[in-house]
Amino acid sequence: MSIFSLTNDVADYVAKFGTSGAPVSAAVPRLTLLHHNRPTSVEATLYNPAVCLILQGEKETIMGKHHVRFGAGQSLIVSHDVPVVSAITKAPFLAMILSLDLAVLRSLYQQVADDLAQQKNDRAITSGETDADLINALQRYLGLSKTLREARVLGPLILREIHYRLLIAPHGGMLRDLLLRDSHASSVARAIERIRQNFRKTLKVPELAKLAGMSESSFHSHFRKITGTTPLQFQKELRLLEARRLLGQGREQVTNIAFSVGYESPTQFSREYARKFGVPPRQDVGRMATAV
Repeated sequence: MSIFSLTNDVADYVAKFGTSGAPVSAAVPRLTLLHHNRPTSVEATLYNPAVCLILQGEKETIMGKHHVRFGAGQSLIVSHDVPVVSAITKAPFLAMILSLDLAVLRSLYQQVADDLAQQKNDRAITSGETDADLINALQRYLGLSKTLREARVLGPLILREIHYRLLIAPHGGMLRDLLLRDSHASSVARAIERIRQNFRKTLKVPELAKLAGMSESSFHSHFRKITGTTPLQFQKELRLLEARRLLGQGREQVTNIAFSVGYESPTQFSREYARKFGVPPRQDVGRMATAV
């Protein structure tokens, strides 16, 4: 199996089940396929732990001041929930995205413990060349879509293999760091989970630092190094992304949405929304409706 063979398999699957620009959920858990015929504009989103393998085209992802451009044959490993802006810069674009199961990663600890002292990455997103073994595993996983019984029996085994190969990949250092209970990576991950659970409430950084087992200054430093932003800005990103999702549904007034995501001032919400997405929320509603 090779990158060219996998590209053909994914292209055939998308041609059969999807349309350009719309994500295609494969018939196996956690796997999504993307296809675009042309470059896209820059979009803000929240990345969850995942691996993205590009088969055709190129993409640029920006996390804070950290820019990552990756293309065919390269993969992006995302270890934490992080707000980013990204755009497809070269098309046609074809990619596979597999969301990661942190429980599976942790279950592999004993098998990879001896490798945890290898060179580590400092950031939550890192790109690198994808080796043949990982490509092979991803192709076999997609191939299980053809048979429900094989997907049910073999799927968990191949999924575990994929997680293992990501852990030992040269750009999988942050995933390895996550397995260490007292690492900065795992401490920041706990803080991120708390922020996500309570992003509508007032953020208390001292409590987050205590949860992470760090001083406030150390917590700020490591949080920013890993995610590219501060805890308060992270919370703001979550609020604005959720607000845009709700606006796209067209069921609530802008003021109600502002209050529902945690803003006390609709004016401040509109100002920060326009700074984030380029237009005020009411104007963005019309733009999203036209796009549909």
